[in-house]
Amino acid sequence: MTTLLTLCNVGHCFGPHTVLRGVNFTLDAGRCVVLTGPSGTGKSTLARVMTGLLRPQEGRVELNARRVGFVFQEPRLLPWRTALQNVLLPCDERNPKMKGYALEMLEAVGLANAASLLPGELSGGMRQRVSLARALAVRPDLLILDEPFTGLDGALREDMKALIERLVQAGQSGAGMSVVQVAHHQHDILRHASVQFRLEHGALTVEQGRLL
Repeated sequence: MTTLLTLCNVGHCFGPHTVLRGVNFTLDAGRCVVLTGPSGTGKSTLARVMTGLLRPQEGRVELNARRVGFVFQEPRLLPWRTALQNVLLPCDERNPKMKGYALEMLEAVGLANAASLLPGELSGGMRQRVSLARALAVRPDLLILDEPFTGLDGALREDMKALIERLVQAGQSGAGMSVVQVAHHQHDILRHASVQFRLEHGALTVEQGRLL
């Protein structure tokens, strides 16, 4: 089985505050895992380390995924670009097929009619769904979800979870993606997650095995 991500003895501090210490983690292709823990313990920091957005002060990170999608807690959309243009940001816009796929992703998150709207014309929940469509538009081998359902009501949350879970199932059959989900609430956790990790006091431990 292909290993997409490996962390070996990773440590990181912000000033005198240690947020990660001796973190070891391995993610194989087609797996979905969840990262939980108290607020402010470094879950988002660890997610950024996993993707190379943050270089840890200690340890080693090996990222073998060809394409990585990242959904942040905040949408992080460019205000002068339309929803469609924001989805296309990480894509090769010279590829004529990418626009069609980006539109498919907007339709998948329920925003087919919002492609030409600017972020300022969208609600918070709509902006978050554009962010999810943008992460999926790169057809990621690895998808990092940092509390991606912030601002979504119950019905929309379940719809977005179902969308991601369908892609995870495809990954388990060898054609989709792996997922690391940062979650604060149990009702946000993807049903197909195989392992639940807990980050507390800088240490990462396995909290729960099979979640199915």
